[in-house]
Amino acid sequence: MKMRKLLGKGGFTLVEIMIVVAIIGLLAAIAIPNFVKARQTAQRQACIANLKQTEGAKVLWALDGGTGTPTWANLVTDYIKVTPTCPGGGTYTIGDLNTDPACSKAAAPDLHVLP
Repeated sequence: MKMRKLLGKGGFTLVEIMIVVAIIGLLAAIAIPNFVKARQTAQRQACIANLKQTEGAKVLWALDGGTGTPTWANLVTDYIKVTPTCPGGGTYTIGDLNTDPACSKAAAPDLHVLP
């Protein structure tokens, strides 16, 4: 039985590998900023949902006879299961019954505010 040797027929050249790496790098340079923007948008939307939940809990607390400014202790036990946390790292202030709850990341570029 004869065995054939294929010399110079296998593998990739350095140029081919460099082209593949350059293409992958280009795709990563395009994709990474989009992922960062999508993450910030998701954090903003989750924060706004938490603010809406807090506002609803304040209204229910007031309807049940609460007066003045509610605290987290007033809201968490009966109206919200757990104290909400901002996914962007901000902190929430409840405010009185005449003001909306606010996030400390309400300034630009984050804009964690109720619409």
